[in-house]
Amino acid sequence: MSVPVRRRSAAIVGGVAAALLLAACGGSGSGDNTTSAAPSSTNTDPACADYASYGSYPGTKVTIFTSILPPEQQKFESSWAQFEKCTGIDVVYEGSDQFEAQLPTRIQGGNAPDIAFIPQPGLLQKLVQQGGPKAAPQTVAANVDQFWNPAWKAYGTVNDTFYAAPLGSNMKSFVWYSPKVFAEKGYEVPTTWDAMFQLSDKMAADGIKPWCGGIESGGATGWPATDWIEQLVLRQQGGDVYDQWISHEVLFASPQIQEAFTTLEGWMRNPKYANAGFGDTKTIATTAFQDAGKPILSAKCGMLQQASFYAAQWPSFKKDVTIAEDGDIFAFYLPQIKADIPTPIVGGGEFVTAFADRPEVQAFQAYLSSDTFATLKVAAGGWVSANSGVPLETYTDPISQLSAKYLTDANATFRFDASDLMPAQVGAGSFWKEMTAFFAENKSVQATTEAIDASWPS
Repeated sequence: MSVPVRRRSAAIVGGVAAALLLAACGGSGSGDNTTSAAPSSTNTDPACADYASYGSYPGTKVTIFTSILPPEQQKFESSWAQFEKCTGIDVVYEGSDQFEAQLPTRIQGGNAPDIAFIPQPGLLQKLVQQGGPKAAPQTVAANVDQFWNPAWKAYGTVNDTFYAAPLGSNMKSFVWYSPKVFAEKGYEVPTTWDAMFQLSDKMAADGIKPWCGGIESGGATGWPATDWIEQLVLRQQGGDVYDQWISHEVLFASPQIQEAFTTLEGWMRNPKYANAGFGDTKTIATTAFQDAGKPILSAKCGMLQQASFYAAQWPSFKKDVTIAEDGDIFAFYLPQIKADIPTPIVGGGEFVTAFADRPEVQAFQAYLSSDTFATLKVAAGGWVSANSGVPLETYTDPISQLSAKYLTDANATFRFDASDLMPAQVGAGSFWKEMTAFFAENKSVQATTEAIDASWPS
């Protein structure tokens, strides 16, 4: 069965205080429709008026299984506390650092959770092939149609059936820099690709290496360099070629993908540009990605291309570091290359996937896809949603707000991290390995791309 679509009737602004007040007052919006199959709420608490459309299911339970652990767990639980109170549904949260290994086992053993937070579309596709997930109800589809860039719904769809609504999101198309250094040197934040490399040349002339980078990450060494290639493929070729590349309809050794490698060669493997603070460009392969941005704070290098989640690293380099447009550190959007490819964005996120279709499970799915839930969760801090129903002023830090500004753009060319969508032996295997050799050994574009193609499963 379905439950009514939620709509937002009042803006939710401010920070955590406003969100908590909202929770106490029952959220925002009311159901557009009523479905006869949904039990009407018998809760007379005025704070539950706006939750009545979800129905009343006293004594029921919905289980969640996820890789997201405390302290983030507590923020999730607080964001649906009012929903639990008003619907009578007990939401039971279970997190595990062995999630991806345990979930298929639990499904095969008949012990599937009601809902799982799936970290990538590739896993969703595998689970659908095994017959596990249930199709999402129409109310969830309607919320996703209303609040998300269309690409997100496509990633939650397998064989033309929509299964999974997006949950949290991250923005990978950022360049980190120091506003204080830029102000001292008279540099302007570039808004075009050409301007970014004009700035790079100016920095080099001023004795500052413009770029620093690191791709060492233990068993995952190489992944930041795969992100660099993904940024370039999307900006140079657009979404259709990007999708064909993921499915290997377009090979790594094709001219389209080799163009991205050649551009990266002239960018991050250019001794004039990198690797500031660490040595020659070969040191990119041995520099921990966590440490890569540190020289920006001392003006040894100018910029680092890295995701929004890198914000967590800066306090480890400098106590009381300020992350702001006029602070020690901030980020700007990695500019587009071609005008006919609007706002290319590479990102990632989780998807809400159900393995049961009981009414209370569908009611909770609908809530998780609503702007009410997303706004409460955002207001708790440290989390970004691509849900456009969340007012930007709700975000409690400027990087999250900047991320949301781009992720909620319905006209942006958004694509999920490509390596996460490729077969594991490529996306988390040869792609990482060959990008490491690309820097450590100065391996040629031709040899690198052909080696990755050769590893693709038949």
